[in-house]
Amino acid sequence: MNWLQNNYIELIGAITGLIYLYLEIKQRVWLWPLGIITSAFYIYIFYESKFYADMGLQFYYLFISIYGWYHWLFGGAVKAKNSLPVTNTPKSNYLSLLAASVAFFVIIRHILVHYTDSPVPTGDAFTTALSITATWMLARKYIEHWWLWVIVNSVSLALYLYKGLYPTSVLFVFYTTMSVVGYYQWKQERSKTIAQP
Repeated sequence: MNWLQNNYIELIGAITGLIYLYLEIKQRVWLWPLGIITSAFYIYIFYESKFYADMGLQFYYLFISIYGWYHWLFGGAVKAKNSLPVTNTPKSNYLSLLAASVAFFVIIRHILVHYTDSPVPTGDAFTTALSITATWMLARKYIEHWWLWVIVNSVSLALYLYKGLYPTSVLFVFYTTMSVVGYYQWKQERSKTIAQP
């Protein structure tokens, strides 16, 4: 009971995170407003745990959730319905996405090493940089974002276990597994869309 009293915010954040993941896999637009709520919880959780880059990432999630919400509703320009279809990442974007990820990593790690007391600056910077890229790809409904989440979630799981964030660690076990499931579900839908006349 004491553990629940001390960790109820993390537990609620983990539950909303699981619902968010379900909505993401099912491509439900309500994932974006729920993402705003989840981010609010995790700003506090990561601040308390000294995961400063992850905390900063939650502020980014607040803004990208508004962008993603709008883009999923109005960015599709599909004939029958105004929704965004699942697509592959254009090959012309690969180099810029890689360059952006590396730049984010270098900048975030520098800040964490020199201006914070983060116990895991390299891991925190790595997962944060890739998360920024993956979330932008999600907002565009690029199917390959799922593979970035497999990497991010696996590394994050190890970091959260190290810091004793056990409800969040359980959440990231699901995140890692369901990122693979999400990829194949989106791939199946992409194949149906391509097959349609």
